Amino acid sequence: MQLGGLGFLLGDGGLTYGLEKIFEAYYTAHIWRGISAAVDWQHVINLGYNEVRGPVSVVSFRIHVEGAVPFDEIAAARH
Repeated sequence: MQLGGLGFLLGDGGLTYGLEKIFEAYYTAHIWRGISAAVDWQHVINLGYNEVRGPVSVVSFRIHVEGAVPFDEIAAARH
């Protein structure tokens, strides 16, 4: 039974089953006192275990802030 679904995410009503393969590379750089930035790249083949989907590349960016910016002091100064 092929349960491919009819939604916009993965399915068109049928599946051609195949092994999903993902390659990922990322880099995180320390910017300044508790602030870091990261870039991530993923290459996916047979997206959703379906041989007729993909390949697709996904790029993402992230900024992480931890204890570097005193948000609570900024909010208190506004009131």
